[in-house]
Amino acid sequence: MKLYFKQRVFSFKQRTDIFDEFGNVIFVAEGEIFSLGRRMHIYDMNRCEVGFVQQRLLHLMPRFSVYINGQYMADVVKEFTFFSQNYRVEGLGWHIDGDIFAHDYRITCGGKYIASIHKHWMTWGDSFEIDIAYEQDTVMALAVIIAIDCVIDQSQN
Repeated sequence: MKLYFKQRVFSFKQRTDIFDEFGNVIFVAEGEIFSLGRRMHIYDMNRCEVGFVQQRLLHLMPRFSVYINGQYMADVVKEFTFFSQNYRVEGLGWHIDGDIFAHDYRITCGGKYIASIHKHWMTWGDSFEIDIAYEQDTVMALAVIIAIDCVIDQSQN
């Protein structure tokens, strides 16, 4: 399943539309304006919340908790390294490999392909192509990608 992120350039609430291959908005990720730590909600096309990503404060390295349909699922954790960006997904056994900073990476579990993300360059605002192997992993993969994007965004600001 291919999905496409399109972050709005001038969005006060940090809104990201997520499209299918035909240009239909199927998910919307939206940040909270006033919150302690970063929070992003993922809504389906009926505006029902299907996922939630919340920054966990008071940790040495950035950490985000992922909730799917109100249930805690995993933590996305940036690992301490000097020369690269490494992340792990605690609770699922997912591994992230590739060039995280350039938004060109893969998510795997025990060597099995879960998803990949590639940034489209030369676009107005950030645009990404996401390829997800199994439909049942769609919301979880989106939440992990959003958590990583939040860490990258914070490090650049």
